Amino acid sequence: MSLDLKEPFEIDIENDVNDIAAFIRKNVEGAGCKTAIVGLSGGVDSAVSAALSVKALGCENVVTVFMPYATSNPQSRVDSYAVSNWLKTRSFDVDITPMVDAYFSSFPEAGALRRGNFMARQRMCVLYDQSAVYNGLVIGTCNRTEVLLGYSTLHGDSACAMNPIGGLYKTQVWEVARYLGVPKSVIDKAPSGDLWQGQTDEGEMGFSYADADMILYLLFDEGLDEREIVKRGFEEKIVSRVRRMCERNEFKRAMPPVFSLR
Repeated sequence: MSLDLKEPFEIDIENDVNDIAAFIRKNVEGAGCKTAIVGLSGGVDSAVSAALSVKALGCENVVTVFMPYATSNPQSRVDSYAVSNWLKTRSFDVDITPMVDAYFSSFPEAGALRRGNFMARQRMCVLYDQSAVYNGLVIGTCNRTEVLLGYSTLHGDSACAMNPIGGLYKTQVWEVARYLGVPKSVIDKAPSGDLWQGQTDEGEMGFSYADADMILYLLFDEGLDEREIVKRGFEEKIVSRVRRMCERNEFKRAMPPVFSLR
């Protein structure tokens, strides 16, 4: 069940977008770099991160990379190109199929999840290599919903030098996308990491982003417990699943523990 989500997720869109652009510019310049490197998936999160980077640095200082695998949805390429053409970024493709297949030729028993996680990490290897080529910083594309749920691949799509949308719930990312003028086909498509054929975020998670955002808001921003959230009208099994995901993946939100002699 979804409640009225509008009020908790309302943002000062113009000022917040300007603040995020300033955040990107400050961090890129502060690192002595010139460019932003963004991996485009064809989805709304990477499109928003790329658009915010262009607003911050200009299209000539943003490099967008599309990194398909052999089984990637062809529509992902179409949508990725729509974004890079709209933004007029420096853009190119890197096919990760040979890299991924070379590794899994030694592990043919690997299932979809293992392969999908490896693909995410291989894409990040490409982006960090290109950051050296272009003297740039890798820009994150994970929203707050994914961060809290741990719905990302550690050292894969969660890796970055900075994350301009990590404080935005998915609901807010869509709002920013509409404000910035992201192509409608990208905004309207079902969110998917495109990790394997037919994969969708909501199908894999077992609940909608609308429900996830409200439950996460009540858990983390309002400090309600599971029982209180259920009283608000949400299904107990969904609330429980969201909470368990957050707890199980909490390690993804923290720096690795480091032993200290003192």
